[in-house]
Amino acid sequence: METLLNDFSPGLFIVQTILLLGLIFLMVKFAWKPILNSLNEREEGIQGALDAAENAKKEMANLQADNEKLLKEARAERETMLKEARDIKNKMIEDAKEEAKNEASKLVAAAQASIETEKKAAIAELKSQVATLSIDIAEKVVREELSNKEKQTKLVESMLGEATLN
Repeated sequence: METLLNDFSPGLFIVQTILLLGLIFLMVKFAWKPILNSLNEREEGIQGALDAAENAKKEMANLQADNEKLLKEARAERETMLKEARDIKNKMIEDAKEEAKNEASKLVAAAQASIETEKKAAIAELKSQVATLSIDIAEKVVREELSNKEKQTKLVESMLGEATLN
């Protein structure tokens, strides 16, 4: 340190100070503004990129919210369509059952009417056959009874005895 103080020259110090000030002046005049401009441009570029990234992030969040909303709407619409399809299916099944019941009722009613008609026809035919058989039997019995004169008289008397006068 002492050697420094011994070797100190005020003229050299002034020249070096002037040179340093000149260099600083030249730097400020020619290099400082371009360096600051390039730093400012770089900062603005970085800030613009950050702003663009933030905007993209917000837009992605909005798109994601819109996608969720559309997905919910699509699910709700799908559920509505499925419910309508189930309702239509159930209605068609109920209509088919009702139609089948009506058709079965008509068939049963027609069958019962047919059975009743055939029953009446069978009863009428049976009565006719019974009447025919009764007449045939009565005719044979009467022929047998009336073939003999004595039996005819007895029959007439017996009928007169059973007949009541009003």
